[in-house]
Amino acid sequence: MIIDDFLKNKVIIIAENNNNLAKDISLRLKEQGLNNIKFAQDGSKVYEILRLYYDEPEKIGLIIVNENLPQCHVSQMCKTLSSNDDHSIPFIILGTKENKELAKNNFDLEMHYLNRYISLPVNFSEFFIILEFQLMMKNERSLRYQQESRVIDELAERKVIDAKLKYLVIHDELTGLLNRQNFDRQLRLILNRSKLLNSYAALLFIDIDRFSIINELEGFEAGDKLLVDVVSLIRNMLSPNDLFARIGSDEFCIFLENKAEKDLKQFANKIKDTVYNFRFFTSNVSYSTSLSIGIANFNNSKTISHPGEIIFRARQACNMAKSNGRNLVWEYNENDSSVHQRNRDISLAPLIRNSLLNNQFFLVFQPVVDLNSGDISHYETLIRMRDESGNTLYPNDFIPVAERMGLIHCIDLWVVSEAIDFLAGLERSRAHLSLAINLSGFAFQDKSLLPAIKEKLELTWVNAKRITFEITETAAVDNFEQTRDMILQIRALGCKFALDDFGAGFCSFNYLKSFPVDYVKIDGQFIRNLINDETDQVLVRSMAEIAKKLGKKTIAEFVESAEIIVILKEIGIDFGQGYVFGKPETDILKNNSISISDLIYKERKTSNNPIFINND
Repeated sequence: MIIDDFLKNKVIIIAENNNNLAKDISLRLKEQGLNNIKFAQDGSKVYEILRLYYDEPEKIGLIIVNENLPQCHVSQMCKTLSSNDDHSIPFIILGTKENKELAKNNFDLEMHYLNRYISLPVNFSEFFIILEFQLMMKNERSLRYQQESRVIDELAERKVIDAKLKYLVIHDELTGLLNRQNFDRQLRLILNRSKLLNSYAALLFIDIDRFSIINELEGFEAGDKLLVDVVSLIRNMLSPNDLFARIGSDEFCIFLENKAEKDLKQFANKIKDTVYNFRFFTSNVSYSTSLSIGIANFNNSKTISHPGEIIFRARQACNMAKSNGRNLVWEYNENDSSVHQRNRDISLAPLIRNSLLNNQFFLVFQPVVDLNSGDISHYETLIRMRDESGNTLYPNDFIPVAERMGLIHCIDLWVVSEAIDFLAGLERSRAHLSLAINLSGFAFQDKSLLPAIKEKLELTWVNAKRITFEITETAAVDNFEQTRDMILQIRALGCKFALDDFGAGFCSFNYLKSFPVDYVKIDGQFIRNLINDETDQVLVRSMAEIAKKLGKKTIAEFVESAEIIVILKEIGIDFGQGYVFGKPETDILKNNSISISDLIYKERKTSNNPIFINND
C-alpha cells in the first residue's frame, strides 16, 4: 500500500476492547508508515480523544471500531461523525461475517460511503485497500468542501463589494451623506414637482471656515475626523426629509422644504452656533471651528430650472458671508454688488482667455510731453480688448477680473512682449522713441517676468533704455521688499521705472526715498481740479519738490487743459500726459513735439474749454 506523506500524519483511532487485536492492527499500520495511532477501549474514550481535536478536526484521519465496542452505539456514532459536511470522519467497522452480510441492507450501519464493514478475523489485504480508499475519499471530500467554501466566500465578498460600489455611487464614503451627483438628481426631481410652487423651500450652502488649517497642523486624518464630527452635529438637527449632501472637500448643501422664511435664517444660525460652540480635540489640543452659511430661496422671482443655479446662488451667498468676516449666515440677494461682480467675472473670464489665445488684445499709445520743451519724451502703452461684438473694452473693465481669476500674469507677459516687439518694428527714424509699459500689482510676484523681459530684449536687440515700466504706488508698498528687489534686477538690464498714481495711496515719502524709480507719476485726482483747488496745488508742489530733491522726474497725469499746463510749469512738474496732448492711439504720432504755447494761446481765445475724460 502506498500512502501519501500528508495522509501519514493523520490520527488513526483504534476503538477495540480486544487488546491483542488492537495491537495487531497497530503494528500493521505502523508498517505502512501510519504512526499517529490512538487507542480507545470504549465509546466514551473515542469521544474523549475527539475532543482533543475539536479546534483541529482536519487532523483526524479514520476510526477503526468494533461493532460490539462497550459504551458505544456504533450506528449512531457513524451517522453523526461521517455525515458532517465540514469534516467527515470515515469508519472501518469490525464485526462477524454474518453481520457483514446483514449490514449490506442495514441503512443505520452502512448508510454512508465513508463507512465500510470488515468481518473478523481481519483480512489485512482487504483492510489496507479499504483504509487507503477511505483516507483518500476523506481528503478529496475535504478539498472539495474547501473549494466550495472559497467560492462561496468569493461570491459573498463580491456581493459586498457590489453593494458598497452601489452605495458609493450615490453617497460620500467618509460621511455617508449624499454626494454631489445624487444631490443634483434629487434637486432636479424636486424642481419638477408642481407642489413646490405652493411651498417654501431653500438651499443652505455650508463651508467650514479655515478648514485647511486643521489639515496643515494636524494632518488629513484629523481633518477627516473633524468633518465627521461636524456632519454628525448638523445631522442631529435635521428632519428625515431634509436632503444633506457633501459637494466638496469641506462644503455641504442642505435642502429644506416647508420651513417658514422667518424661521429659515434662525435655523441656519442655530447650525452655525452649534458648530461654533463645539470643541474638536486632537493631539491633546482643542480647536474651535466656525461655519459660513449661504441661503438661496427657491420661491424667487427668477425661475430656477437647473440644480446648478440654486447651488450657485447659495455658494455666492456663502462667499459673501466669508468675505464679510466668516462665521455668518448670508441670504442671496440679486442686487448685491458682489453678485453683479461675480456674474461679470464669470462672463468675462472666458473672453479674456480667448483674447489671450486668439490675440484679441491690442495696444494704444499716449504721448508724455516735456512741459518745458514741448518734446514728446515717450509714450505710455495702454492695453485694450475687443469683445465678441468687436466693441472695445478698457482696462477698468477687464483687468480687475483678470486679477481675481488668475489671468493677470498672462496679460502682463503679453503686454511686455507686444510692446518690445512694437519698438523693434519701428523705422530707424523713430528708433529714438521709447515706451512706458504698465505692469499690474501682481507682476512682481511672477518669477517668470524677469527672464521673459531679458529674453525678449536679447531676441529683438531693443535698447533697454527705451523701456520704462510703471507700477502703482499701492502695489509697490504692499510688497515693498519683493517689488524693490525685482525692480533692481530689471533696472540692471537697463530699463527705467516709474511710480504710477503717486499720492493716491497716501504713500509715505520714506518709501519714495528708498524706492529705485526714475519717474514719479502724480495721480490724476490731484491734477483735474488743480486750477480751482489750492490744496491740490500745495500737495502737487510738495510732491514735485521732494521728487526733485530725490533726483526723480515728475509726470502729471490727466492734464486736460492748457491752463493746467501753465500751473504745472510754474510748480516745477517735468512732464505732462493727458487728452490735451493727445488721446491713446494705435500708432505713434508722426510729430515728435507739441507746441505748448499754441495750446495755451488757443485756449485763451476759447471761452468754453472742452473737458476731456481720460479713460486709461
